[in-house]
This record gives sequence, structure tokens and C-alpha cells, in this order.
Amino acid sequence: MAILTWNEHCLVGVKTLDSQHAGLIADLNQLYSAITIGNANCCADSPLRNLLKHALDHFSAEEELMVATEYPALVQHRAKHRNFVRQVEEYLARCKVGDNTMRIPLLNFIRDWLTNHIQEEDREYTPWFTEHGVR
Repeated sequence: MAILTWNEHCLVGVKTLDSQHAGLIADLNQLYSAITIGNANCCADSPLRNLLKHALDHFSAEEELMVATEYPALVQHRAKHRNFVRQVEEYLARCKVGDNTMRIPLLNFIRDWLTNHIQEEDREYTPWFTEHGVR
């Protein structure tokens, strides 16, 4: 089962970042599977932690490219990454104390955030990276 499907609308034109985006979507789908089969600890255990770790790694790689190319919207983009991390950590904290009501809102938040961020905000850097030889 999948809550989000990787497709050509997710491409930003940078192979490394596209691969990382596909991985984040796969992580989200693993979290979705864990939740839908009733894994009571899925928020506190590996599926969400893996997604968060991979998101942090991806954000770091993306921001390094932005720094290297002097991307003009780096500060704003970085703030969006930090906000995502903060919100996922808040969900994780609630799950740790037994608040299992957050499962579906968590899935929807991550799905919607990834979709919007990749297809809208990340695509904004595509022309800049292309102009600066990042592929």
C-alpha cells in the first residue's frame, strides 16, 4: 500500500536529490504500512525515525548545494526544512507519551508537506541549479 506515489512530478532535475526524494516517499509509505497494520509503536520506533533521519540527511545535502551555488532563497528554504523537522519531532514526542491519535494527522501532514515541498518549493531551485551546472 502507498499513501504517496513517486512519479515524474516529483523530479527536480538533480539526480542525487531526486533519489533522496524517492527515498523519503518510500519511507513515508513504510510508515503508512506500519500504521495501517496496527503497529502500536510505529510512531516511536523505526519507521518515523528512519524518515526523520533521511529527511535530515536530504535537507543537509540540498542546503549544501544551495550554499555552494549561492542560492538566493537559501534562508527561506532552510527555514521550511527546520519547520518540518520541528513538527515531526512534536508528533514523535506525542507518540512517545502514548498519544496514538496523531497517526493519521501525522501521515497526512508528511504526505502533504512532501508533495508541496518537492513539487512547488524544490522545483523553484531547478533553474538555478541548472544554470550553475548542478544536475
